[in-house]
Amino acid sequence: MPERQKLRFCTASDGVRLAYATMGSGLPLVKAANWLSHLEYEWQSPIWRHWVEGLSRGRTYIRYDSRGCGLSDREPQDMSSEAWLRDLEAVVDATGFERFALLGPSRGGATAIEYAVRHPERVSHLVLYGAFARGRLKRGGGPEKAAETALYHQLAAMGWGTDNAAFRQVFAAEFLPEATPDLIQAFDDLQRASVFAGDAVRFMEASAQIDVTELAPRVSCPTLVLHARHDVRVPFEEGRLLAALIPGARLVPLESRNHILLEAEPAWPRFLEEVNAFLPVAGMGADTFGKLSARERELLELLARGYDNHQIAAHLDVREKTVRNHISSIFSKLGVESRAQAIVRARDAGFGVPAGMK
Repeated sequence: MPERQKLRFCTASDGVRLAYATMGSGLPLVKAANWLSHLEYEWQSPIWRHWVEGLSRGRTYIRYDSRGCGLSDREPQDMSSEAWLRDLEAVVDATGFERFALLGPSRGGATAIEYAVRHPERVSHLVLYGAFARGRLKRGGGPEKAAETALYHQLAAMGWGTDNAAFRQVFAAEFLPEATPDLIQAFDDLQRASVFAGDAVRFMEASAQIDVTELAPRVSCPTLVLHARHDVRVPFEEGRLLAALIPGARLVPLESRNHILLEAEPAWPRFLEEVNAFLPVAGMGADTFGKLSARERELLELLARGYDNHQIAAHLDVREKTVRNHISSIFSKLGVESRAQAIVRARDAGFGVPAGMK
């Protein structure tokens, strides 16, 4: 029989009850909540099931329903970016994982960035998909963009909870412009199951005001940014902006118009391939790092702390050429090809983390 997800509940700092699910085993990957989530419905949905199965293969995948969504408490008093951050904090504390990879899809990208900046010792690396640093009302466009955004909110307020799917299908057309009619219907069902009309409007209003452009440059962990090149919901330019703002981030364009990648499209296996290559590999343990000399381990510690070659040379009182030679040897022994990969694996093994936090 296929593996089943394990559902649990925890409580945010303001008393809102949150549902979260774990699936798989191995190194943890936590997904910051996007809106329109429902843990149970997603498990059966052709829109999201391949995400759950693909991302839980070979790792422990943790996801949760945001406040106001799915199995979490509906109609919460506070619906804000700060409340979304507290929800993520509550869930990861409930799981017991001290250090983990963090996935931020769509609106969850901003929450993931805020968490990574506030808790850098806990995030080994960051994956952002279809994410944005600026909400709709923070991207410019003047009165025309403001009027368009207000129209979306009015559509949700008038038609979300009705039997007439026409209102909700405006949103489906943005999220999944290349979907079949059956998938559009599945997405419409997901919308109705996930959130009440009033909360849908509050979600959109709060998301439109998101702005993490000043926080993004403070992200210190290795970061992978993936974005559909022709995304109708969140413009590709927002993905480019995130990759430019976050130090050392790598941008991977995906050939799709869909905001949520569908299982049958070529962009989906490309997404999984890139994420699997970026995330740490289970089994990279003490035997691997035991191949390093005492000097290489000392250098790797500084590398994991973010030191550049000049700083490492000064700290160890050696020439930069010697540092480069040691780094080449470390890359060979760890089986990595880049500084970012070496840092990810070193931090996962405990390098670069303050002693009191290991």
